[in-house]
Amino acid sequence: MDVKKQERLRAKGWKVGSVDEFLDLSPEEAAYVELKLALSEGVRKLRLRKKISQVQLARSLGSSQSRVAKIEVGDSSVSLDLVVRSLIALGASASDLAKMISSAGRRAAA
Repeated sequence: MDVKKQERLRAKGWKVGSVDEFLDLSPEEAAYVELKLALSEGVRKLRLRKKISQVQLARSLGSSQSRVAKIEVGDSSVSLDLVVRSLIALGASASDLAKMISSAGRRAAA
């Protein structure tokens, strides 16, 4: 959110802060959330780049299309294990995973 918008909201009595502050997350919890979101986003991007449908990915995982949709949005009911297995099923390399993890670290630090 830009600074001017934050100032306008504060002037009207709103409190402006981060999601971490709102949810009272520890730094470790916030880092975990960022990591899971970065990897989930990686699943969606890689699936689209490979022109694979959610149904096709679900079949290769032995899962359902709705579960793949939840993976891609970082739903809290989806395990980190399933997210990583999805990336591997899509052909992600260790280097690809490292880049996604690194991007999560940059977002958490911002």
